[in-house]
Amino acid sequence: MQPDDMPLEPGVMAAPHARGITEVFETLGTSEQGLGEELVAARITRFGKNALPVATQTAAWKRFALQFHNLLIYILLASAVISFLLEHYVDGGVILLVVFVNAIVGFIQEGKAEAALRAILAMIRTTCLVIRGGSLSSIDSTLLVPGDIVSVQPGDRVPADLRLFYVKDLRC
Repeated sequence: MQPDDMPLEPGVMAAPHARGITEVFETLGTSEQGLGEELVAARITRFGKNALPVATQTAAWKRFALQFHNLLIYILLASAVISFLLEHYVDGGVILLVVFVNAIVGFIQEGKAEAALRAILAMIRTTCLVIRGGSLSSIDSTLLVPGDIVSVQPGDRVPADLRLFYVKDLRC
């Protein structure tokens, strides 16, 4: 089966848990020996990596501007304008100072939270045991493709949607 012949579109392979192993292998173009490197490369090109999309990072100026997008901030800004119109300059200045200090603190905290999230995502890279070309090897789970044969050991994280076909004392 050629890589482009593989019918892996939504709804094509209904209820794979109820199908036999041979039928699943035929549909996915694989076997107990796993996929060859050519098929793996073709499927990574076709389906992409086994990873969640990375959220786009918001520009710093936009993240700062968004600190002012809040109903309570609008009320405080309106009260500052009213204070200035009533010639209560000290009160208006204090209100504006509070609004800007709040925006600066929120901006800094949000930046730290985004950095921490990026660091956590970088730390939780998972590896998995996969059979490719008849041999068992450990790979980064982002390199899994449809049709890979994955070996899950006790304590492993499940790296993708899997169809189990040999199970011994499975506990979840």
